[in-house]
Amino acid sequence: MMMFDLSGKTAIVTGGNGGIGFAMASALGEAGASIALVARDAGKGKKAIDALSGSGIEAVFCAADVTSEQSVRKTVDTVAARFGSVDILVNNAGIAIRKRPEDYSLAEWHQVLDTNLTSAFLLSHAAYPHMRKAGGGKIVNIGSIMSHLAAPFTVAYSASKGGLVQLTKALATAWATDNIQVNAILPGWIDTDLTISAREQVDGLHDNVMRRTPAKRWGSPDDFKGPVVFLSSGASNFVTGTQLLVDGGYSALA
Repeated sequence: MMMFDLSGKTAIVTGGNGGIGFAMASALGEAGASIALVARDAGKGKKAIDALSGSGIEAVFCAADVTSEQSVRKTVDTVAARFGSVDILVNNAGIAIRKRPEDYSLAEWHQVLDTNLTSAFLLSHAAYPHMRKAGGGKIVNIGSIMSHLAAPFTVAYSASKGGLVQLTKALATAWATDNIQVNAILPGWIDTDLTISAREQVDGLHDNVMRRTPAKRWGSPDDFKGPVVFLSSGASNFVTGTQLLVDGGYSALA
């Protein structure tokens, strides 16, 4: 449908070289957008670009430190110069350090907050002038069910993802008159490399997820293709400041 057509648009996807990020980048490319994948791992990034290009998607990889203002600004400006615009920004980069709060170091706290939350602000800040110049844009922040829920081992992660929801709302209200819509997608328990390590570190996690999730399965990265295209397209032009849960009903169950 035309309302989901992203032809002529440029999308930046952070952490887009694997998992949910790669699935979303693929979906945006399949809808017609040119893709800039931003991440640190160049080897993994090249494989992702080769996969996208093999599907006929115009894509480039940008090695960057999303916690560095200088690196972020240079990367966004480079993408804008390469493609002529920055129309869509998907803030997906994220990490988790699973420890009880009393075992956390301040350095670990800052590492999680800077990667998951501050990076989203830096990238949005850098993309804003390009979107405003183009007459509008879309920012999609990838939060988590831990934006609202918590566990003993998610102190920094939950804080960062909760902050991301509030950042989403604040940016949405600030930039609505610039025709920039800012929304968040909140994943539940998704089968990725990140959650493979979680299942190794947290006893009984798999069984707990299966028991509590009404859909009776873990999510797949492909479950994010439709949501990200919707929030990046003209179909969501009057949708801003919202949170779309993609969790199989996990957070709805009392």
